[in-house]
Amino acid sequence: MTVGSFVFMLHSHLPYYRKAGMWPFGEENLYECMSETYVPLLNAISELYEEEGIKAKLTVGITPILAEQLNDEHLQNGFVEYLDSKIKAVSEDLERYPNPNVEHSQHLKYLAKYYFDWYNHIRDSFVNKYNKDLISAFKKYQDLGCIEITTSGATHGFSPLLATDSNLNAQFKVGQDTTKRLFGKKAKGCWLPECAYRQGYEYTGKDGQKKWRPAIEVTLQNNDIEYFFTESHVIEGGNSVGERRVVGIYGNIEYIPLPKREATGYDTYSAYWLPDAQVAVMGRNDRAGFQVWSAADGYPGDGCYREFHKKDDKSGMNYWRITSSKTDLGNKMLYDPVLAMNQVNSNSDHYTTLLYHLLNDYKKSHNGKEGLIMVSFDTELYGHWWFEGVEFIKQVIRKMNNYIPEIERCTASEYLEKHPPVDTIQIPESSWGQGGHFYVWMNHLTEWMWPIIHACEKRIIDVVSKYEKIPEDKLLHRALNQLARENLLLQSSDWPFLITTWQAKDYATERFQEHVARFEKIADMIESGNINDEELKKIESIDNCFPVIDYRVYLPIEEGVIPQQEAKLAPLYQ
Repeated sequence: MTVGSFVFMLHSHLPYYRKAGMWPFGEENLYECMSETYVPLLNAISELYEEEGIKAKLTVGITPILAEQLNDEHLQNGFVEYLDSKIKAVSEDLERYPNPNVEHSQHLKYLAKYYFDWYNHIRDSFVNKYNKDLISAFKKYQDLGCIEITTSGATHGFSPLLATDSNLNAQFKVGQDTTKRLFGKKAKGCWLPECAYRQGYEYTGKDGQKKWRPAIEVTLQNNDIEYFFTESHVIEGGNSVGERRVVGIYGNIEYIPLPKREATGYDTYSAYWLPDAQVAVMGRNDRAGFQVWSAADGYPGDGCYREFHKKDDKSGMNYWRITSSKTDLGNKMLYDPVLAMNQVNSNSDHYTTLLYHLLNDYKKSHNGKEGLIMVSFDTELYGHWWFEGVEFIKQVIRKMNNYIPEIERCTASEYLEKHPPVDTIQIPESSWGQGGHFYVWMNHLTEWMWPIIHACEKRIIDVVSKYEKIPEDKLLHRALNQLARENLLLQSSDWPFLITTWQAKDYATERFQEHVARFEKIADMIESGNINDEELKKIESIDNCFPVIDYRVYLPIEEGVIPQQEAKLAPLYQ
């Protein structure tokens, strides 16, 4: 007898960092997440399967732009250099301690040895177990049925604010093609960038005629995507994300809710069809999700866990624990890995019990109907921000498998195959961001970016329209493909996000402007008929993602094209 189903979704995404700085923003951010999240996660999936015969049944979203970086030789070698630098730094700490002039230096020596062993294990896993190829490792466990890989927009472009369906389609077509190329098959599901959704809507074209712009799910279906995920409030109504501080890839962010919506009468214990295409949507279970991602009330905020923000001034090692959210950084207690692992054991016990009771209570209150709990998180929360988080995932999976067989663990597509949606729901314009709408990406700090993005959208359509057939001129062909890459890169939702949150305002502004400048330079060369091979090679050597891209993905789509001047007048802003 089962009580219901559990889908554990991890969304993995980082901006395009290749050859765009190192620290504090740039490649080192990728290397940190590789060492603390992606390699440990693969190790956990591997150990569960190969040592215990347990399939993790995780749904793992890997955005195409992140997958391209994990597959890149320059970054693979850079990661080894990064690990070597960390090992060297902590080796120097082993020489520094114990020191009679330093308080608790014996424990610091113990922690230095702990990190020395930890980084060496990560290095050994990456180099010897995975041959520097994390993509092949994820594919291996996908093919074994341990995980399901989902896709996303190619560069995580903010879908609802793109002006043309040609550009919207390009994001998901290039994304889906990249996933198929790297992981061997198309993804059935996707993560909408920033969980951003908009409905179809009517607008007036330049000719004065009423036209219809299709909803996001139409583009998804056109690219063989069968489902996506959203936030709980999008399904249920009521309050949006709420005034909570949550831990995420870019740090702690405060969410300001929209005015309360009326309850819809729907809940997140089921998946639903969208009205305009055969695409399903799953909403995050608020109770099960909040228990993990809340920095104030969730597990990651426990005082036993490693403190992210305090680092040794010489080696950069995290030698301290949270202690208390009210404790100043200067007064943090030293980290104790044994104490932290004991807390993981306690938290995973609590979580598996919580999941069982949520599903059992739902079944009892719905005349025996079995429900779904879907939880979705930034993958980087586990390991990078919450250092012990990957071990938490591993223990939750093991305990559910061994002790709570009444819960059916499954990937998202497995759930939909066994429990296809019955009801259709119209969800509102929404995102996971501040207040549940588009504010984080369209506001007084970022509104200058969107006319530029829209102008590039229009220009690439105009340029490629002249080359419906691939030109015999190989230099021109290369330029057209690089133009397509730069257009995708400048559309990344990370740039306005980082500007709004002030996490890396200047860096994000510079990165956006660099991609725009490269786009315009290439477009000028194509239109003038004077393409500089050396200039093009220089750009190609930096922005080499999507190596088999076909620029013709930008050939115009008649239906739903929005005139540029109307593009930013999406329903929210009218």
